[in-house]
Amino acid sequence: MFRIDNILFTLGGQGVSLLELLAVVAGLSCVFLATRGKVLNFWVGYLYNILLFFMFLQKHLYSSMLVQPISFVINFFGHYRWTHPAQDEKDRKEQLKITVLTNKERIGLLALVAIFSLGWGTLLGQLNVWWPDTFPMARTPYLDAFVTAFILLAQYLSAQKKIDCWGAWLVVNVTNITLYIKAGLVFMPMVSFGYLILAFFGFAMWRKQMKENC
Repeated sequence: MFRIDNILFTLGGQGVSLLELLAVVAGLSCVFLATRGKVLNFWVGYLYNILLFFMFLQKHLYSSMLVQPISFVINFFGHYRWTHPAQDEKDRKEQLKITVLTNKERIGLLALVAIFSLGWGTLLGQLNVWWPDTFPMARTPYLDAFVTAFILLAQYLSAQKKIDCWGAWLVVNVTNITLYIKAGLVFMPMVSFGYLILAFFGFAMWRKQMKENC
């Protein structure tokens, strides 16, 4: 019986499932639409969250799996923020305009990331101790937690249409390449490299739009 997590083909000695392939397509589409400032990116993002939840469950990346429901909520929040800005937050298209964080805000958010990564990484390392029959040993709990923290940060900044989000996505994708390779994924490291390029493209596009709306 065919299942979505069945292996379609192998690449570099690693199997590639339909689930992973669909997640790749959805992820790249979502980021590309975001670089263009298209609200449609949120609809694709909902599907992406669902696909990632099941893919990370299969790969025992519990932090990345458990963050997907939270990401879904942040995605919904961003969808609303982009389409329902306050009067003084509107750009020329009547959507949320692009802004930038202050240095004080950056320091505060990075401190939260560090605290979250340490606490969440410790918790992930205990899942196998508490529920050994349910959770196999986590592969890289602290790296997984660090990526999770930066994903949440990047999504929150994206939802608020802060241009700083592209710097956060840059950190996420560089780290994800290591994480995905350790997890035995094939396409996702390649996709993360694609995300790096899109992040630079997105920053340039948002910077241009921000200047046009000044």
